[in-house]
Amino acid sequence: MGLQACMEAAYAGYQGRFGDTRLPPMDVDYQEEIRSYPTWVVVSGSGGIIGGVIMSLDADGAAILNIAVHPSSQGQGVGGGLMRHAEQMACDCGADRLSLATHVLLTENLSLYKHFGYAEVARDKTRVRMSKALECNDLQRR
Repeated sequence: MGLQACMEAAYAGYQGRFGDTRLPPMDVDYQEEIRSYPTWVVVSGSGGIIGGVIMSLDADGAAILNIAVHPSSQGQGVGGGLMRHAEQMACDCGADRLSLATHVLLTENLSLYKHFGYAEVARDKTRVRMSKALECNDLQRR
């Protein structure tokens, strides 16, 4: 399984909440994303991609653009590992803060990100923006 199939499977479980509206990550050209942004994946023992994170790491700061775990691998620490990896990559690039956004109806994601230390910084009708101050010296000791 490739990254696109993994991401689509991860978002498909939420689709019932949105009716005919598709979540933006479901229509992303993942080949273009991989060419344009730093991307990391988690590969299962059988060689399939079970999770991934796409980031923006530049002079404006660090952001998680997309992060998802295949439903068959959720609850096994894959997402937490990807979050820690994203934080480490942000620190390695000199960022002291990492941001992300999620849909207001993805309440599970909101809870998960809060569990990982992210705080809501802005909200509109569809999107919740969150941010976390990074303690890069602590991350480098992990």
